[in-house]
Formats: sequence, C-alpha cells, structure tokens
Amino acid sequence: MKISDKIYVRDLSLRCIIGIFPEERKNRQDVVVNLVLEGCFSEAAKTDNIEYTANYKTITKRIIQLVEESAFFLIETLAEQIAGVCLDDPRVHRATVTLDKPGALRFARSVAVEVTREKTT
Repeated sequence: MKISDKIYVRDLSLRCIIGIFPEERKNRQDVVVNLVLEGCFSEAAKTDNIEYTANYKTITKRIIQLVEESAFFLIETLAEQIAGVCLDDPRVHRATVTLDKPGALRFARSVAVEVTREKTT
C-alpha cells in the first residue's frame, strides 16, 4: 500500500514519571508528544467517512492513558511504546513520534527523541 497521507497531532502535553534520577522517580514531569501518522487516507477524503482514516481521537486517548500510567526510565522507551499504540490502528502504516522532556537539561528548553516505526506486513 502506498503511504501518501499524513495526520499530525501537535503538542500533546502530558505528565508522567520519567527519568533515571531518584528525584525524577518521585514526581510527575511534563512531556510533550508530537505525532505523524502515515497511511492512505484518500478514501476518507472522498467519502467524508471516518471509517477510512486513522481515528486520532482514539489513538490520542490510548496514548494519554499509556503516558499517564507509565514510569519508564528513558524517553526512548516511552517514545517506542507510543509508536506501538499508533501502529495498532489498522489505517496507520508508519508513525513518527517526537517526545520532548522540557527542563531536562539546564540551559536547554527541552531534550527530545524521535522514533519512526512502520508495520512490516
């Protein structure tokens, strides 16, 4: 299947336990999630029918639950898990997740990781 269309979810602000230091394991920290969901959504555009596109509301609800209940050490691990949630949608064939951790470094606005994953079949 040709991947030609993209849906963007921008600046989803959430809080979770994330980090390796003891103080990071005590209190929830801000993270910012950005998504690019790729697939062929042309049938949705033609028919104006949600059944033919990725339901970003459903995907986002699952991501919110995952993030808020998580307690990973690394943002790389959390980003990987978020990508998996995106790929669970049958209409999403590739997902790019950018995960920012604001305030992770002194003098930097944030530290971020970006992962791109796609279905193999």
